[in-house]
Amino acid sequence: MAASCRMVCCEEERESDKAIIVRFSNGFTSNAEELDFATFKNIEENNPRKKIRRIVVAESDRLSYVGQNFGEDLMKCNNLCRYYVGVLNKETMQMEIHSAQLFNMQPVIPGEATHDAKPQDTTLSYREKVDSLIEAFGTNKQKRALSSRRLNQVGSDALHHAVAEAASTVIDNKGLEALQQEVAETESQGALSLHLPPCNADADKKEDVYPFEELLSPVEFAALEPNGQKMTALSQEELQKLKDQRGNLCVMKHLENMPSASEPREKTARCAFYLSLLIKLAHQKIVTRKFWTEEGCPRVIQSKILRTFTVETYNNGRVQNIVSTSMRAKIAAHSLALLLHLGDMTVNLSLLHRDLEINEARMLEIAKSMGLTISKPARGKGDEAQLQDEHRYASLVLPLIKYDKFVERRKRKKMH
Repeated sequence: MAASCRMVCCEEERESDKAIIVRFSNGFTSNAEELDFATFKNIEENNPRKKIRRIVVAESDRLSYVGQNFGEDLMKCNNLCRYYVGVLNKETMQMEIHSAQLFNMQPVIPGEATHDAKPQDTTLSYREKVDSLIEAFGTNKQKRALSSRRLNQVGSDALHHAVAEAASTVIDNKGLEALQQEVAETESQGALSLHLPPCNADADKKEDVYPFEELLSPVEFAALEPNGQKMTALSQEELQKLKDQRGNLCVMKHLENMPSASEPREKTARCAFYLSLLIKLAHQKIVTRKFWTEEGCPRVIQSKILRTFTVETYNNGRVQNIVSTSMRAKIAAHSLALLLHLGDMTVNLSLLHRDLEINEARMLEIAKSMGLTISKPARGKGDEAQLQDEHRYASLVLPLIKYDKFVERRKRKKMH
């Protein structure tokens, strides 16, 4: 019958009392008694991190081995689990259990330089440090995002380089002064260029510079047929009533001088109704449903006006269509282009700016941005000066005029 023994747990041990278990990284030793073991500990006993550091050295005639429980050679298994060693006393047949610590012994070749830890590069930015951490410990998703961002950065750098080379080539070919002149001509249009009707500056005919089909498509023009018939059938009393209302000077001028031919007469009547609608729209701040019911506007024209001349805003959870200042400038430009087709490419700007209730300087600015020629009849002498037409006119003349940008200089107030 085999002899029995019993285990006895020792009293609570300190960190320095732990038994040492070694494991050789290059295999097993044939004769462990020929190895001389030595243990070294850190002298800084007051430092809680350094006082537990140990170095185990095993020397033989042929090779030396070193293991440590800190730094790069630290074994993760020491932190994940606890090791114990049993020591059997054969006389009392009692086995004492002691805490142990595992060391990985690595051979040290004489003459081989040890690799010190690389000092941290302080020149790296925070982004570069984070990227290096992602490369070492990041997830696959983070590594893919890092790779994609670096590829985009390379593409962006190549794009900037190509743009710089192209800009340098253009400057060499055209010259800096010519480019500055082109920029000045572009800026002269200002923000109004965004609100002008479609323009074909290279057209051979005046009618094709601001095409009528861009102002009113064939479908929209056909939808205005009932409204044009109503305008044609207005009596003298209804015309007088319309004349007394505000904002109808341009409309009344064309209704009172309608062509006798059928087709031009129908076109003038339809455009007069559409023009009156634009002028009344310029007087609104918020376009409500009541506006359309009063005017009897076709649905296709409603959609066009809301889409082209209003801005959608949200107020108290509701969508509102407002007529902003920039939209009023757009209405003025489109009304001016429409009047060019009705008046043989000449428009009375004074009547239009009174109808739209915008100042004359703003009206002139819009006309100049469209490349129109501004004219004013010469003053007469004596009594004829009072009868002379003081209105300003805008005419479309080919080629279109490019006006120089005018910068207003404010006068400084004198200090008293």
